[in-house]
Amino acid sequence: MMDGKFDNDIQAVVDADRAHVWHHLSQHKPYETTDPRIIVEGKGMRVWDQKGKEHLDAVSGGVWTVNVGYGRERIANAVRDQLIKLNYFAGSAGSIPGAMFSERLIEKMPGMSRVYYCNSGSEANEKAFKMIRQIAHKRYGGKKHKILYRDRDYHGTTIGCLSAGGQDERNAQYGPFAPGFVRVPHCLEYRAADQGAPVENYGEWAANQIEAVILAEGPETVGGICLEPVTAGGGVITPPEGYWQRVQEICRKYDVLLHIDEVVCGVGRTGTWFGYQQYGVQPDMVTMAKGVASGYAAIACLVTTEAVFDMFKDDATDPLNYFRDISTFGGCTAGPAAALENMAIIEEEGLLENTTKMGHYMLDRLAELKDKHAVIGDVRGKGLFLGAELVADRSTREPMAEKRVQMVTADCMAQGIIIGATNRSLPGLNNTLCFSPALIATKDDIDQIIEGVDGALTRVFG
Repeated sequence: MMDGKFDNDIQAVVDADRAHVWHHLSQHKPYETTDPRIIVEGKGMRVWDQKGKEHLDAVSGGVWTVNVGYGRERIANAVRDQLIKLNYFAGSAGSIPGAMFSERLIEKMPGMSRVYYCNSGSEANEKAFKMIRQIAHKRYGGKKHKILYRDRDYHGTTIGCLSAGGQDERNAQYGPFAPGFVRVPHCLEYRAADQGAPVENYGEWAANQIEAVILAEGPETVGGICLEPVTAGGGVITPPEGYWQRVQEICRKYDVLLHIDEVVCGVGRTGTWFGYQQYGVQPDMVTMAKGVASGYAAIACLVTTEAVFDMFKDDATDPLNYFRDISTFGGCTAGPAAALENMAIIEEEGLLENTTKMGHYMLDRLAELKDKHAVIGDVRGKGLFLGAELVADRSTREPMAEKRVQMVTADCMAQGIIIGATNRSLPGLNNTLCFSPALIATKDDIDQIIEGVDGALTRVFG
């Protein structure tokens, strides 16, 4: 795909990157002797690096973002046109794309009604935490301020979000954390025995552990719970049968606001517009970011019910009786302009249906790999969001060492296939290969991914 136009000055780019760019999630010592990878171009599901090498991207931009694929000219044109007309005004006023996208978004989310714009998933989750805390002060004398979060779930990089972070290695060395955040157990059925859980009705049992925490903390102190619909970086954990229904019951029983973090699962990743819609629950708050504009512009949203919104305007004479928050870049118009086109593409090209169909196909192909390779202990997923957990011993389910799991991803990268894996997140449990190809994926794309993983597993484990 690359036409060589960067050849004359690409080394200058590499040198500038090495000298000045601080890469995310990266140990930089190796860059003193090897070149950092520069991704130069993308089209569809493929990207090209500075050497012209083609890669099939099975993780949508590395972190589950480019849902509609690379090179979408109509999104770029919509952003350009909007920037010329109005690039920005603070979110204390409205904009045309902000109003229009909010209407389109709410059409996809029955029961929800209000959209608060910001610029990242971390920020969106922070806004939700602040709302829960402000409601506690407005209605409960500050007492109902605790926010529950789940082991293995991840909600962002800020100190507030890490305070609600269920991945201990990601949290390491960043404390002390904000008070009032309380962990509840995970719901990974494959690891149920590690929790001493029953074989029968595990989903209900896992949800009941949330109720046990609420009762231990005191229901009068718990204001909200933040959960991913499908746990992402914590191991691609699909909820067991009966789990979400029971979670909903518990939240209503104890007047706990249900905040669902859709930063990864939102806007089509699981085959429905939002992951929670797979499980028949009605949240009070929903946060989203990555796939909202497929990475063509920075945008995140916190969406609430009208009931939550009403709690911030019930006494207009009180100078503190509104959400006293702003997100500077929540006022950028490029985000909602891109998001409108992104949503239109998903609808016009039937990408929700494709995600469901290709997700079933890919899960079946992963199951075939499991039959072939004893190192795969479990495969799971929803839509085009899938995982394969690697184990050293199937009978004991001993997790595979992270270093060897990373050898699989490195082998795939050498083949020109980019896959992901849990890493530096869960002590001793960074053993799940992660897949999230764009919603445009075809059977040929998936076959290429599976064949690449098959070869890597054979070379790494024999």
